[in-house]
Amino acid sequence: MDRGDSRRRIVSPASVADVSVGWPATIACVCRFGFTFSVRPPSVPPVPTRLPPLPLVNPEAASEIRVLYEDAAMLVLRKPAGLLSVPGRGEDRADCVASRIQARYPDARVVHRLDMATSGLMVFGLGLDAQRALGRAFETRRVDKRYEAVVAGHLLPELGHVDLPLICDWPNRPRQMVDHERGKPASTHWHVLTHEPTGAHTRVALHPITGRSHQLRVHLWSLGHPILGDELYGDNASRCAASRLLLHASGLGLPHPMTGEWLSFEDPTPF
Repeated sequence: MDRGDSRRRIVSPASVADVSVGWPATIACVCRFGFTFSVRPPSVPPVPTRLPPLPLVNPEAASEIRVLYEDAAMLVLRKPAGLLSVPGRGEDRADCVASRIQARYPDARVVHRLDMATSGLMVFGLGLDAQRALGRAFETRRVDKRYEAVVAGHLLPELGHVDLPLICDWPNRPRQMVDHERGKPASTHWHVLTHEPTGAHTRVALHPITGRSHQLRVHLWSLGHPILGDELYGDNASRCAASRLLLHASGLGLPHPMTGEWLSFEDPTPF
Protein backbone atom coordinates (compact mmCIF):
# COMPACT_ATOMS: atom_id res chain seq x y z
CA MET A 1 0.00 0.00 0.00
CA ASP A 2 1.36 3.41 -0.92
CA ARG A 3 2.06 5.51 2.20
CA GLY A 4 0.71 8.66 0.58
CA ASP A 5 -2.61 6.96 -0.10
CA SER A 6 -2.81 5.01 3.16
CA ARG A 7 -2.57 8.14 5.31
CA ARG A 8 -5.88 9.29 3.84
CA ARG A 9 -7.73 6.04 4.40
CA ILE A 10 -9.75 4.58 7.24
CA VAL A 11 -11.10 1.15 8.02
CA SER A 12 -14.07 0.22 5.91
CA PRO A 13 -17.49 0.87 7.47
CA ALA A 14 -20.35 -1.56 7.42
CA SER A 15 -22.87 1.29 7.51
CA VAL A 16 -22.89 5.08 7.45
CA ALA A 17 -25.72 7.18 8.84
CA ASP A 18 -26.64 10.76 9.73
CA VAL A 19 -24.73 12.47 6.94
CA SER A 20 -25.80 16.04 6.28
CA VAL A 21 -25.67 17.61 2.80
CA GLY A 22 -22.35 19.32 2.08
CA TRP A 23 -19.25 19.57 4.24
CA PRO A 24 -18.38 19.69 7.03
CA ALA A 25 -20.70 16.83 7.92
CA THR A 26 -20.92 14.49 10.87
CA ILE A 27 -20.40 10.82 10.05
CA ALA A 28 -21.29 8.00 12.43
CA CYS A 29 -19.78 4.66 11.44
CA VAL A 30 -20.07 1.12 12.73
CA CYS A 31 -16.99 -0.70 11.43
CA ARG A 32 -16.39 -4.33 10.66
CA PHE A 33 -14.12 -4.63 13.65
CA GLY A 34 -17.02 -3.74 15.95
CA PHE A 35 -15.99 -0.25 17.06
CA THR A 36 -17.88 2.95 16.25
CA PHE A 37 -16.70 6.48 15.75
CA SER A 38 -17.96 9.86 14.58
CA VAL A 39 -15.91 12.39 12.63
CA ARG A 40 -16.49 15.92 11.40
CA PRO A 41 -14.24 16.06 8.32
CA PRO A 42 -12.48 19.41 7.80
CA SER A 43 -12.93 19.40 4.02
CA VAL A 44 -12.90 16.22 1.95
CA PRO A 45 -14.26 13.01 3.51
CA PRO A 46 -11.74 10.17 3.86
CA VAL A 47 -11.91 7.29 1.40
CA PRO A 48 -13.21 4.11 3.06
CA THR A 49 -10.95 1.07 2.86
CA ARG A 50 -9.76 -1.78 5.02
CA LEU A 51 -6.34 -1.72 6.63
CA PRO A 52 -4.40 -4.99 7.04
CA PRO A 53 -3.48 -6.02 10.59
CA LEU A 54 0.02 -5.27 11.84
CA PRO A 55 2.57 -8.10 11.76
CA LEU A 56 2.36 -10.24 14.88
CA VAL A 57 5.71 -10.60 16.65
CA ASN A 58 4.13 -12.09 19.76
CA PRO A 59 0.81 -13.66 18.69
CA GLU A 60 -0.40 -14.22 22.27
CA ALA A 61 0.05 -10.55 23.19
CA ALA A 62 -0.80 -8.99 19.82
CA SER A 63 -3.63 -11.10 18.47
CA GLU A 64 -6.01 -8.13 18.50
CA ILE A 65 -3.74 -5.21 17.57
CA ARG A 66 -5.23 -3.13 14.74
CA VAL A 67 -5.05 0.39 13.42
CA LEU A 68 -8.66 1.57 13.61
CA TYR A 69 -8.29 5.04 12.11
CA GLU A 70 -5.59 7.00 10.33
CA ASP A 71 -5.17 10.26 8.48
CA ALA A 72 -2.21 12.51 7.68
CA ALA A 73 -1.77 13.61 11.31
CA MET A 74 -2.78 10.79 13.65
CA LEU A 75 -3.47 7.11 14.25
CA VAL A 76 -5.98 5.49 16.56
CA LEU A 77 -5.43 1.84 17.40
CA ARG A 78 -6.62 -0.93 19.65
CA LYS A 79 -3.97 -2.06 22.14
CA PRO A 80 -4.33 -5.64 23.37
CA ALA A 81 -3.86 -6.60 27.00
CA GLY A 82 -0.42 -7.99 27.79
CA LEU A 83 1.57 -5.71 25.49
CA LEU A 84 3.61 -2.72 26.69
CA SER A 85 2.70 0.70 25.30
CA VAL A 86 6.36 1.82 25.17
CA PRO A 87 9.64 -0.07 25.66
CA GLY A 88 10.62 -1.10 29.16
CA ARG A 89 14.11 -1.63 30.54
CA GLY A 90 16.04 -4.50 29.03
CA GLU A 91 15.91 -6.32 25.70
CA ASP A 92 13.16 -8.62 26.96
CA ARG A 93 10.85 -5.60 27.31
CA ALA A 94 11.63 -3.93 23.99
CA ASP A 95 8.57 -5.32 22.21
CA CYS A 96 5.71 -2.83 22.53
CA VAL A 97 2.96 -1.01 20.69
CA ALA A 98 5.23 1.96 19.90
CA SER A 99 7.98 -0.12 18.29
CA ARG A 100 5.53 -2.05 16.13
CA ILE A 101 3.71 1.06 15.01
CA GLN A 102 6.95 2.89 14.24
CA ALA A 103 8.14 -0.02 12.11
CA ARG A 104 5.20 0.71 9.82
CA TYR A 105 4.86 4.46 10.42
CA PRO A 106 8.39 5.83 11.12
CA ASP A 107 7.07 9.28 12.06
CA ALA A 108 4.54 7.94 14.62
CA ARG A 109 5.09 9.48 18.05
CA VAL A 110 3.77 8.43 21.44
CA VAL A 111 1.14 10.73 22.97
CA HIS A 112 -0.10 8.75 25.98
CA ARG A 113 0.14 5.25 27.45
CA LEU A 114 -2.01 2.43 28.72
CA ASP A 115 -0.85 -0.03 31.37
CA MET A 116 0.55 -3.26 29.97
CA ALA A 117 -2.41 -5.19 31.41
CA THR A 118 -5.02 -2.77 30.02
CA SER A 119 -6.55 -3.07 26.54
CA GLY A 120 -8.21 -0.44 24.41
CA LEU A 121 -7.84 2.76 22.45
CA MET A 122 -4.55 4.61 21.98
CA VAL A 123 -3.70 7.59 19.77
CA PHE A 124 -0.37 8.38 18.11
CA GLY A 125 0.66 11.63 16.43
CA LEU A 126 2.25 11.46 12.98
CA GLY A 127 5.10 13.94 13.20
CA LEU A 128 6.26 16.30 15.91
CA ASP A 129 3.62 18.99 15.35
CA ALA A 130 0.75 16.53 15.65
CA GLN A 131 2.30 14.91 18.72
CA ARG A 132 2.65 18.28 20.43
CA ALA A 133 -0.93 19.30 19.62
CA LEU A 134 -2.32 16.01 20.91
CA GLY A 135 -0.09 16.20 23.98
CA ARG A 136 -1.43 19.67 24.79
CA ALA A 137 -4.98 18.36 24.53
CA PHE A 138 -4.19 15.67 27.12
CA GLU A 139 -2.33 18.11 29.38
CA THR A 140 -5.16 20.65 29.34
CA ARG A 141 -7.80 17.95 29.87
CA ARG A 142 -9.53 18.46 26.54
CA VAL A 143 -9.66 14.70 26.00
CA ASP A 144 -12.65 12.56 26.95
CA LYS A 145 -11.39 9.19 28.21
CA ARG A 146 -13.82 6.41 29.02
CA TYR A 147 -13.07 2.96 30.42
CA GLU A 148 -15.04 -0.11 31.38
CA ALA A 149 -14.08 -2.50 34.17
CA VAL A 150 -15.44 -5.41 36.17
CA VAL A 151 -14.74 -5.10 39.89
CA ALA A 152 -15.11 -7.40 42.86
CA GLY A 153 -18.23 -7.12 45.00
CA HIS A 154 -21.45 -5.11 44.85
CA LEU A 155 -20.31 -1.52 44.21
CA LEU A 156 -22.55 1.16 45.71
CA PRO A 157 -23.68 3.87 45.25
CA GLU A 158 -24.65 3.65 41.59
CA LEU A 159 -22.42 6.59 40.73
CA GLY A 160 -19.71 8.52 42.49
CA HIS A 161 -16.37 10.24 42.43
CA VAL A 162 -12.93 9.40 43.84
CA ASP A 163 -10.49 12.22 44.55
CA LEU A 164 -7.35 10.70 46.09
CA PRO A 165 -3.79 11.92 45.38
CA LEU A 166 -1.36 9.27 44.12
CA ILE A 167 2.38 8.73 44.28
CA CYS A 168 4.72 5.89 43.38
CA ASP A 169 5.17 3.33 46.15
CA TRP A 170 8.89 3.36 45.44
CA PRO A 171 10.00 0.30 47.46
CA ASN A 172 7.19 -1.68 45.80
CA ARG A 173 7.24 -0.14 42.33
CA PRO A 174 5.48 -0.22 39.95
CA ARG A 175 2.72 -0.06 42.57
CA GLN A 176 1.20 3.35 43.29
CA MET A 177 -0.31 4.46 46.57
CA VAL A 178 -2.51 7.17 48.07
CA ASP A 179 -0.48 9.94 49.72
CA HIS A 180 -2.33 13.05 50.89
CA GLU A 181 0.87 14.99 51.55
CA ARG A 182 3.09 14.22 48.56
CA GLY A 183 0.73 12.69 46.02
CA LYS A 184 -0.39 14.32 42.77
CA PRO A 185 -4.11 15.11 42.43
CA ALA A 186 -6.09 12.27 40.86
CA SER A 187 -9.82 12.29 40.11
CA THR A 188 -12.13 9.60 38.74
CA HIS A 189 -15.88 9.53 38.10
CA TRP A 190 -17.70 6.21 37.93
CA HIS A 191 -21.19 4.87 37.38
CA VAL A 192 -22.47 1.32 37.68
CA LEU A 193 -23.52 -0.42 34.46
CA THR A 194 -24.71 -3.75 35.89
CA HIS A 195 -24.57 -5.76 39.11
CA GLU A 196 -23.99 -9.50 38.91
CA PRO A 197 -27.10 -11.08 40.51
CA THR A 198 -25.18 -12.86 43.26
CA GLY A 199 -23.31 -9.67 44.17
CA ALA A 200 -19.96 -11.23 43.28
CA HIS A 201 -18.94 -8.48 40.88
CA THR A 202 -20.02 -5.20 39.26
CA ARG A 203 -19.52 -3.83 35.76
CA VAL A 204 -18.65 -0.14 35.94
CA ALA A 205 -17.99 2.75 33.54
CA LEU A 206 -15.05 4.97 34.48
CA HIS A 207 -14.24 8.53 33.46
CA PRO A 208 -10.79 9.63 34.65
CA ILE A 209 -10.34 13.39 34.88
CA THR A 210 -6.60 13.07 35.44
CA GLY A 211 -4.24 10.46 34.04
CA ARG A 212 -1.98 9.18 36.82
CA SER A 213 -0.24 5.81 36.64
CA HIS A 214 -2.58 3.02 37.76
CA GLN A 215 -5.16 5.66 38.73
CA LEU A 216 -8.28 3.62 38.02
CA ARG A 217 -6.83 0.50 39.59
CA VAL A 218 -5.83 2.25 42.82
CA HIS A 219 -9.03 4.28 43.08
CA LEU A 220 -11.25 1.22 42.75
CA TRP A 221 -9.05 -0.71 45.17
CA SER A 222 -9.38 2.20 47.64
CA LEU A 223 -13.17 1.78 47.46
CA GLY A 224 -12.77 -1.86 48.46
CA HIS A 225 -13.62 -3.10 44.96
CA PRO A 226 -10.43 -4.11 43.12
CA ILE A 227 -10.63 -4.81 39.41
CA LEU A 228 -10.85 -8.52 38.65
CA GLY A 229 -7.57 -9.99 37.46
CA ASP A 230 -5.45 -7.21 38.98
CA GLU A 231 -2.15 -8.80 39.97
CA LEU A 232 -0.90 -5.66 41.75
CA TYR A 233 -3.84 -4.47 43.82
CA GLY A 234 -6.30 -7.33 44.08
CA ASP A 235 -6.63 -9.91 46.83
CA ASN A 236 -6.28 -13.57 46.01
CA ALA A 237 -9.97 -14.05 45.20
CA SER A 238 -10.20 -11.09 42.81
CA ARG A 239 -6.85 -11.93 41.16
CA CYS A 240 -8.00 -15.46 40.43
CA ALA A 241 -11.44 -14.38 39.19
CA ALA A 242 -10.16 -13.47 35.70
CA SER A 243 -7.31 -14.51 33.41
CA ARG A 244 -6.46 -10.86 32.62
CA LEU A 245 -7.05 -7.42 34.09
CA LEU A 246 -10.69 -6.59 33.29
CA LEU A 247 -10.04 -2.97 32.34
CA HIS A 248 -10.58 -1.64 28.82
CA ALA A 249 -10.17 1.85 27.33
CA SER A 250 -13.49 1.82 25.49
CA GLY A 251 -13.94 5.44 24.45
CA LEU A 252 -11.74 8.35 23.37
CA GLY A 253 -12.78 11.83 22.27
CA LEU A 254 -10.33 14.58 21.36
CA PRO A 255 -9.76 17.52 19.00
CA HIS A 256 -8.01 16.76 15.73
CA PRO A 257 -4.39 17.94 16.08
CA MET A 258 -4.44 19.96 12.85
CA THR A 259 -8.04 21.08 12.32
CA GLY A 260 -9.41 21.16 15.86
CA GLU A 261 -12.48 19.19 14.78
CA TRP A 262 -13.81 16.89 17.50
CA LEU A 263 -13.26 13.16 16.90
CA SER A 264 -14.92 10.43 18.92
CA PHE A 265 -13.90 6.76 18.92
CA GLU A 266 -15.38 3.71 20.63
CA ASP A 267 -14.12 0.15 20.94
CA PRO A 268 -16.34 -2.60 22.38
CA THR A 269 -15.20 -4.10 25.67
CA PRO A 270 -13.89 -7.62 24.94
CA PHE A 271 -14.97 -9.17 28.28
